Amino acid sequence: MIKRTLGRTGLQVTEIGYGAWGIGQSMWIGAEDDESLKALRRFVELGGNFIDTALGYGNGHSEELVGQVIREFPHVLVATKIPPKNMIWPAPRGIPASDAFPAEHVIQCTEQSLKNLGLPHIDVQQFHVWDDSWTDQGDWKDAIDQLKKDGKIRHFGISINDHQPENAIRLIESGAVDSVQVIYNVFDQGPQDRLLDACLEHNVGVIVRVALDEGGLTGKITPETQFPEGDWRHRYFGGNRKAELQEHLQAIEKDLGINTDQLPETALRFVLSHKAVSTVIVGMRSVRNVERNVALADGNGLPAEQVQKLYNHRWDRNWYQAAEE
Repeated sequence: MIKRTLGRTGLQVTEIGYGAWGIGQSMWIGAEDDESLKALRRFVELGGNFIDTALGYGNGHSEELVGQVIREFPHVLVATKIPPKNMIWPAPRGIPASDAFPAEHVIQCTEQSLKNLGLPHIDVQQFHVWDDSWTDQGDWKDAIDQLKKDGKIRHFGISINDHQPENAIRLIESGAVDSVQVIYNVFDQGPQDRLLDACLEHNVGVIVRVALDEGGLTGKITPETQFPEGDWRHRYFGGNRKAELQEHLQAIEKDLGINTDQLPETALRFVLSHKAVSTVIVGMRSVRNVERNVALADGNGLPAEQVQKLYNHRWDRNWYQAAEE
């Protein structure tokens, strides 16, 4: 698996990383711990070296599973996230930094994550939400500096609010952040407007999430698809959205001359074609998915002609908001 540099951290991370939200057993229904552990181990066996989790994924359950595997393979890098103290996702404007990430909360959550993971340090500690007005607010920087000084975290990053890529430019320009995690895919091309260029200019690593649009760009979600009770995707793909999605997928297939089975690879390679991207974290709850996705970490993006065509398939919308039934 080809590696890229995660910005100023200097960490060498595989192009395909492991996104561990789905194995937390809270909002994605159907994960089994035994299969999750097999998938994690297979990811590492095939050369994967970057796993992204969060304290909020199953109230630490995802971190505990990740920790089991990383302790077996100490060369693997781990990133996790601190939930906002006020538990509001995404971060609303006008809320002070002290409501979301006071220093005491930042330190306490980091200590809990270290305990869950069973590790002496975290490679990349991230805030799970962000508002750019916090750049010069509060005492969160003091906590980050102390955690770095104590050797409990190596680098600091943020996970940018859904579909708000420009809500981190100020922080990036301040020099206070080492990496950002952002939604970027064929449909949501907003990061190309300003964020990715800013990251290149300031040598900030880019961790891409939702490259497959929560499954929408896999081609496997049809109007007939049903999600289990309690699965958050029932809301994400609610209302008429599954039917609406098909029109856009068919347009991509026709424009690029590909079939439905080629959609996932095309979508992932589109994201990896941008030079600012360090790694793409993909949710992989099965060994089969791991084997299919890590094969794409071969250093090859899409042909420039296909990338240009996909620029025309930008589709600005926010499906994290509830759909009208």
